[in-house]
Amino acid sequence: MGFCEVHEGCGHTIPETGFAVRAGRIADFFSHHTDAQSVATSEFGGRVCRGEMIFSISVRSTATEINLLAFSFGHDPLRFVRPAIANPTRTCVAAARAQDDPGPPQSGKRYETVEGDNPWGALLLARDHIHNV
Repeated sequence: MGFCEVHEGCGHTIPETGFAVRAGRIADFFSHHTDAQSVATSEFGGRVCRGEMIFSISVRSTATEINLLAFSFGHDPLRFVRPAIANPTRTCVAAARAQDDPGPPQSGKRYETVEGDNPWGALLLARDHIHNV
């Protein structure tokens, strides 16, 4: 992806079984993550995805190629705007917004803004991904 280009990542649906598997891996059995009946009538309307789960899905959905010459400096800032619920498909849009580059045109740090949303267009996650290119 070049500077100022926008890329829409692939969609990803988190199935109900994904919650049970993740809860077992990290020992997070709080009811808002695991008990579908108790949260069905709550303000959330369903089981809430963990932030790290949504974050990892957003990273994967925007990765389309392996670039052995580039690496990630990390994600800063990372904001979870609203809870994500099980089953609806999430999509991410990445836009390269800046590049600090005192050298050649294709080198330096590139800042990519990534936003993840649900099928109704509600923003769930916003982050900046900092790449070394």
